[in-house]
Amino acid sequence: MDQGHIRNFCIIAHIDHGKSTLADRLLELTGTVEKRRMHEQVLDKMDLERERGITIKLAPVRMKYEDYELNLIDTPGHVDFSYEVSRSLAAVEGAILVVDASQGVQAQTLANVYLALGADLKIIPVLNKIDLPAADTERVGAEIISLLGCQKEDILRVSAKTGQGVRELLQKIVSDLPPPSGDADTPARALIFDSYYDDYRGVILYTRVVDGQITKNSNIRMLGTASQGLALEVGSLSPEMEPAGSLKAGEIGYIVTNLKSTHSGRVGDTVTAGDDGVRPLPGYKNVQPFVYAGFFPDSHENYQALKDAAERLALSDSALSFSPENSPVLGFGFRIGFLGLLHMDIVRERLEREYGLELIITNPSTDYQIKLTSGEEIDIKSASELPEASLVDEIREPWVKGEIVCPSQYVGSVLQMVVAARGAQKHLSYMDNLAVIDFEAPLANLLTDFYDQLKSTTSGYGSFNYELADYRVEDLVRLDFYVAGDKVDALSIMVHRSEAERVARSAVAKLKDVIPRQQFKVALQAAIGGKFIAREDISAYRKDVTTGLYGGDVTRKKKVLAKQKKGKERMKRFGKVDIPAEAFAVMLKRD
Repeated sequence: MDQGHIRNFCIIAHIDHGKSTLADRLLELTGTVEKRRMHEQVLDKMDLERERGITIKLAPVRMKYEDYELNLIDTPGHVDFSYEVSRSLAAVEGAILVVDASQGVQAQTLANVYLALGADLKIIPVLNKIDLPAADTERVGAEIISLLGCQKEDILRVSAKTGQGVRELLQKIVSDLPPPSGDADTPARALIFDSYYDDYRGVILYTRVVDGQITKNSNIRMLGTASQGLALEVGSLSPEMEPAGSLKAGEIGYIVTNLKSTHSGRVGDTVTAGDDGVRPLPGYKNVQPFVYAGFFPDSHENYQALKDAAERLALSDSALSFSPENSPVLGFGFRIGFLGLLHMDIVRERLEREYGLELIITNPSTDYQIKLTSGEEIDIKSASELPEASLVDEIREPWVKGEIVCPSQYVGSVLQMVVAARGAQKHLSYMDNLAVIDFEAPLANLLTDFYDQLKSTTSGYGSFNYELADYRVEDLVRLDFYVAGDKVDALSIMVHRSEAERVARSAVAKLKDVIPRQQFKVALQAAIGGKFIAREDISAYRKDVTTGLYGGDVTRKKKVLAKQKKGKERMKRFGKVDIPAEAFAVMLKRD
């Protein structure tokens, strides 16, 4: 295909603004997918994506329209998967910005627009869902104009559900988006923007060829990892794999390699066809996870299966990082890093479904930078790794820069929420009826239920986006939990000293609900260092041992009760409390 007739673009939007539905209409109109094989969310291949109605993985597809080749990448909308969006933007020249005509501009709309502008892409604004009774095209159109600085006539009005206006969008893609630049006659250079491991074929790379061409059976080399292999098959996705003789400059497609190690085909690496002296492409900056949780198999026999599964997931998910962890209570497992709680939830469900694993997951926490009295600096991923208080000089915790978009009548309630999370408002601006609140807050306080609170405070209209700002010195303490006198390291958490007592009382009350009763009384305690600050008792099962004693001297009853009491005391000394799996995620439990 002549480079001048290729258009590479992606669809970006906030969650539920209609990206995948618009992609379905484009596939239908261009005849890429036959009508009889058409179904909702064609590009969402995972069961999880269909069930939850969200896109988790980016999905490339090639379409033919008139005599043009259109390469589309559908992207996720959730803040936890914004790294998938940034990877897609590096592989294309244009972006279709979809905004819901009833909801208007949201937090993730702003974040994605900044990413697209940073990548110097041509943006086509699209107003979607104009068929809804609640659609307010004038108001939302004004929001888009103030965001992009475009003209009113530049905004396309479509309904991805009915197909209205989608043909005009195809025409605009062809006329407005620039063709890819790149030299077809120089040595091959291709950017890996996604990859995954196939049990039967090995490592499969999704690439954007920038220069030259990569042909079938040619020798390929990864410039970053220096691994070498063969391009066993090359081709395009439409949306199923369609083999071709070669992938030329400007095209997006896949390469089936003979690489067997998941580390060989890293996302962001440059693939070349065996030539020396080729300069690598810019690639991507490494994604730093900032939410960590311990993942342990239900039985130590499944440790290797968990390790293999995590390695395979980490190939296609560049934001996933993991390291071995050992807990006296839970045995051997991994400390896995994520970009947010939804990301963690998706990984957990994929490990359980796709790899058949039964998992125990500990409370999610963030990482902390510790400066010791000796001057040494260390990073810890969980509270149990914190050294003795006498050895610690200062503790730095991560703070985020956040952006909340909500209707202006909810500003007061939202600011109260930010303050309650130890945050501070930095800037407040208005866009028609919408308020945009810029704030800073400690990440640990936004982890568990800040998003849920925001949704309930703003009647579902608020949206939220954040990025890591820096690490700041705070008065943090480690809160330990004791079950029947034994300290359980896996339950330990880091909290701010001012919030320690409230968090401790709430946590022991939740633990009391999930830990089963025993034959003896079980004390649940929370402590900072050697000082206990909260306690709940789980009462013992009672058995009336005096049932068989009718009448007679009362001392007989007293003797039997004293004997029972002695037995209970002995049990308490030697009895072991089995802690159920749900106790380790007790902080996630909503009140």
